[in-house]
Amino acid sequence: MIAALLLLAGALGLALQYGGNHALLWALGAALGYTLYRGAFSFAGGFRQALAAGRGAGLRAQMLMLGILVIIMLPTIHAGTLAGAPVRGIVFPAGMAVIIGAFIFGIGMQFGGGCASGTLYTAGGGNTRMLLTLMFFIIGATIAAYDSERWADLPALSAISLPELIGLWPTLFGSLAIFLCVALASRVIEQRRHGRVEPIFAAPSAESPRRWSWAMAAIILAVLNILTLWAVGRPWVITASFPLWGSRIVAELGWDEPAFWAFWEDPTRTEAFLRPLLAERSSVMNFGLMLGAFFAAAIAARFKPAWRLPWRHCCASVIGGLLLGYGAVMASGCNISAYVAGIASGSLHGWLWILPGLAGNWVGLQLRPVFRLDR
Repeated sequence: MIAALLLLAGALGLALQYGGNHALLWALGAALGYTLYRGAFSFAGGFRQALAAGRGAGLRAQMLMLGILVIIMLPTIHAGTLAGAPVRGIVFPAGMAVIIGAFIFGIGMQFGGGCASGTLYTAGGGNTRMLLTLMFFIIGATIAAYDSERWADLPALSAISLPELIGLWPTLFGSLAIFLCVALASRVIEQRRHGRVEPIFAAPSAESPRRWSWAMAAIILAVLNILTLWAVGRPWVITASFPLWGSRIVAELGWDEPAFWAFWEDPTRTEAFLRPLLAERSSVMNFGLMLGAFFAAAIAARFKPAWRLPWRHCCASVIGGLLLGYGAVMASGCNISAYVAGIASGSLHGWLWILPGLAGNWVGLQLRPVFRLDR
């Protein structure tokens, strides 16, 4: 009841204060959080299972979601409109900042226990270690914003849209071919190592904490991503809010004047920094996402925060959160804003992100035992 009342009150308050579109974004965020929790859809977990155990169900679910997204989003972004609403893609420069930031972010995923979406939904679902990760995720993103002059001028190509460079259809079919190859390769590896392949369309086993199949969660997440594109005018992003939240706290406490940091002097970010927090659309969706996960955990009677944590796990969350935040800002996005949204937009930087991101996950995976974390 508490979760439902908070969701309803938030939607009503946003509708009255900022209009129906903000209430819709709140609802979309809540639906994303609910779906992520019910499907236990984790990018960090999917990468860890693929790299450490050769189990690729999570990776194949990602390929399914990406396949749906590029089929719908690439043509609509190329056309500039979706169901009568103007839309644009997320296309950023591809360079050393993306490579280094994605690598750092990948390590942070395995230390902190999640990616951006994973951190938000598990924290909202009552995971106290992930609350700690989220707090230091925000701190790391704020440090990266403060430090942006150090890495902003690293060598980079200009923002490259693959549909504009090689054409829409080559980009679309080339992307689908890569997704198919990754999915088939993961099946072959899993079959050889374990003698069977976990189906992504089948309902989870009775022992599994997941309620939905991998495929069901992937399809719903793809639909919600497309609705977000229509409602916001650009793909779903998460981490753009984190340096904003941290910088606003720094300003409120009087520690510094973030408005004069080079990061916030960028015209594309200045408006977001100056407007009220709930007027910022990514923040609205992120708050809604956490409450949606809270609602899902409450329904499942799984909202049971554990307040005693091993000190090594706390250290992993602190270090992992800092790496996640700094890496996400440096790489112009996380697994959602760069990897998923970038690829679905046809941006070269989205494809560039995934390889160092996976390399960082592998390094983080090797170091997890230092913190007494399972590999």
